[in-house]
Amino acid sequence: MPHLKRYFSPKTWKIKRKGITFITKPSPGTHKISMSLPLNVILRDVLGYANSNREVKFILEKKDVTVDGIRRRDYRFPVGLFDVLSLNDINENFRIILDKRGNISLIKISGDETKLKLCRVIGKNNIKGKIQLNLYGGKNIFVEENSYKVGDVVLLTLGKKNEIKGKVGLGKDILIYLIGGKHIGQIGKIQDIIGNRILYKTESGDIVETLKKDAFPIGKDKPLIKLGS
Repeated sequence: MPHLKRYFSPKTWKIKRKGITFITKPSPGTHKISMSLPLNVILRDVLGYANSNREVKFILEKKDVTVDGIRRRDYRFPVGLFDVLSLNDINENFRIILDKRGNISLIKISGDETKLKLCRVIGKNNIKGKIQLNLYGGKNIFVEENSYKVGDVVLLTLGKKNEIKGKVGLGKDILIYLIGGKHIGQIGKIQDIIGNRILYKTESGDIVETLKKDAFPIGKDKPLIKLGS
């Protein structure tokens, strides 16, 4: 079905739960439904650039709307965590993040930032002697050296050909962004890793524990991409 009841939509969706009964359901894609919003919801409910599905479809058909540099016309297309949404006709660019209440949010970014994206390595394959990295969000990229581990995060340049500009893995003194748990949306610095748990220092100086799966490495001295307004 192309829609779902607002009341039962993911808690990460910052939308009105009452009034209109249904809301657009994302097309099947590479993002979990709880970590993405369909273009229709973003353009109409979040940004307020349309008042109806019909207006959204018109915008996507007539205007240059891209996600990670690729034009999208499907009003149900899922835009997920760290994706870059560009409304090129009006020169506005946004990155998808999680706020500190766990809601999917958009922050405005500059033109230079639209070329950068962090992607986690979720798998590796050896294809005809070349190493292929499988990245969260559906992207795959070949690398020359086998120095990447599952769980590492790579900094991609977006364009006709995606290229890796850097990488960062979980380790002591690494900055992390919380993508789950009670502290979702926070940024902290790893103090220690014990099994599947991580101890990190918050921006206010507190030491907090979280699960390793909820920690997304984002850099060393500072985040590799803009994550705040």
